[in-house]
Amino acid sequence: MRTPNGPAARIVVVGAGFAGLAAVDALAGSGADVTLVDRHPYSTFQPLLYQVATAGLTSADVAYPLWAVARKRRARFRRGELTGVDRERREVQLADGTRIGYDYLVLTTGVSAAFFGVAGAAEYALSLYTRHDAVVLRDELLAELEYLTADPSGELRITVAGGGATGVELAGTLAELRNIALPATFPEIRQERMHVTLVEAGDVLLAPFDPALRAYTLHQLLSRGVDVRLSSAIEEVREHEVVLAGGEVLRSDITVWAAGVAGPAGMSALGLPTGRGGRLLTGSDLRVQGDERIFAAGDIGLIEGNPLPQLAQPAIQQGTHAAAQIRRLMQGKDTAEFRYKDKGIMATIGRRSAVVQLPTRIKIKGTIAWLAWLVLHLVTLLGHRNRITALVNLSWRYLTWSRGGGVIIGDETPPPRHEHAPAGQQARPG
Repeated sequence: MRTPNGPAARIVVVGAGFAGLAAVDALAGSGADVTLVDRHPYSTFQPLLYQVATAGLTSADVAYPLWAVARKRRARFRRGELTGVDRERREVQLADGTRIGYDYLVLTTGVSAAFFGVAGAAEYALSLYTRHDAVVLRDELLAELEYLTADPSGELRITVAGGGATGVELAGTLAELRNIALPATFPEIRQERMHVTLVEAGDVLLAPFDPALRAYTLHQLLSRGVDVRLSSAIEEVREHEVVLAGGEVLRSDITVWAAGVAGPAGMSALGLPTGRGGRLLTGSDLRVQGDERIFAAGDIGLIEGNPLPQLAQPAIQQGTHAAAQIRRLMQGKDTAEFRYKDKGIMATIGRRSAVVQLPTRIKIKGTIAWLAWLVLHLVTLLGHRNRITALVNLSWRYLTWSRGGGVIIGDETPPPRHEHAPAGQQARPG
């Protein structure tokens, strides 16, 4: 497809998450010169990162090479990190000095953890938004369990901050790892020596869900032995502690932050208007405010006056919509307003336990919801190999946990014990 002046339009898509890949998909076959840019050579399937973090999947199961994505969609892939946008010259600038010209730009860079100014959170809490985050958490968890095997008096206390889908899924799976896999995999460790605490500042878990599904989720976590703290804001994170508002101090050997997201560091340096959480402000058609040729889609975009849930479906629909508007502009047409089509939400709590809420007011919980969750996530994984290996690894996990199987280890050397630890506690790896 060509611009009104003749040459093929140059379209640059920065970010290979759900929104970015949807945009590239929608531009395939358009005749435009499409370049996909990402700082990693792979796309990460974020909904299954918690399975990598709890040693159920390998990191390769949730990653797919972007050069293969680009080739199948008649686009080019360029690895690089966005550092600037020259709006006058219509160029994006990458960290290595490369400049790529564009006629239309789609920013789908995703987000990072938002610590909301909580002291120590950035320094001492682990995030779960990237493949690297998941591998770090997995290695940290397994190293801690290894140390416990040699320390009969020690304990492992894990705190998960945030009662959204990520926090619930992680806490539930950690509890199942303790209840089912621990006796066979680490027989020296009694189950009561591993504690999982979920801390949520609000008064409910999974706030977007129906109250009945929220209540079911809470019951399922409690039945698995998760210590759920509702209406408990975190005031400070220390090296081995979490301090709640009101002064209560929880020992925490591993603290995982799943309490919110914000625009990635450096986004404000692009000179584009930002709103809450450093996200890019857009109009109803997803064009960044003040620029006719730049779109923002997915978690990084914030439609002024109409915030959307930061989930996969809104991101996919926004990426597709941004691409459709670029096609309209190249044809000399006006853009159209983005309208989100609610296709439902779901979250898993653990084996044979999940919640599904459809827009038709249908609500499902339990084993059927869990199977629906599993099938949908396997189907939406990129690549046949990934689908097969993920299915094999997850099946093996659920079938063999109680016999010591289903725990995928890394090859990293366990970190050394800290020289300093909370008073009265033995030092632990950080």
